[in-house]
Amino acid sequence: MQTQINLSAAFFRIGLFGFGGGPTMIPLVHKEVVDNYGWMNDDEFSNVLAIGNTLPGPIATKMAGYIGYKVGGVVGCVNAVIAMIIPVILVMIAGLGLLNEYRDKPWVAGMAHGVIPVVTWMMAKLTYDFLIKGHKALGAIAMAIGVAVSVGCIVVLNIHPGLVVGATILAVLVKPQKSEKSKTEPDNSMG
Repeated sequence: MQTQINLSAAFFRIGLFGFGGGPTMIPLVHKEVVDNYGWMNDDEFSNVLAIGNTLPGPIATKMAGYIGYKVGGVVGCVNAVIAMIIPVILVMIAGLGLLNEYRDKPWVAGMAHGVIPVVTWMMAKLTYDFLIKGHKALGAIAMAIGVAVSVGCIVVLNIHPGLVVGATILAVLVKPQKSEKSKTEPDNSMG
């Protein structure tokens, strides 16, 4: 029961404070799931994020559904998704009414612009964390090549990010991995 309460609380907070939509909610999901509750480690979170980006639909609700299922089964999945979307629905209903009524007021524009630096910082922090993790896992050169190819595909060639992530996952799955035994044993074939 406590797990379901924690899932509700975590994803309700994410839905309530996730200004800017799905991608801007990712740092909040990371904070709750990895840092606050420890339901996943950074590697698991990265995998869920990567796979979630390849699937259609809003990333935040896909992550809520998967994480909820992982932590609390089918009930946890439903619980997490509902907890995430209820605040968004309520804020949209109330917020659109207020915005329509006060849209010409300077404080409304100021409020919207005031959130941008916070969301920018959250996205930059998550990007930095992923770069450090990638550097540790792949090395500086492989990480730089991966970033450059990704930026080239997404920005220059205008390929959807989900396709780039999907192609990367397929490439890793197809690429033969060296076994742990072959990594640690010396090659004695020459002598």
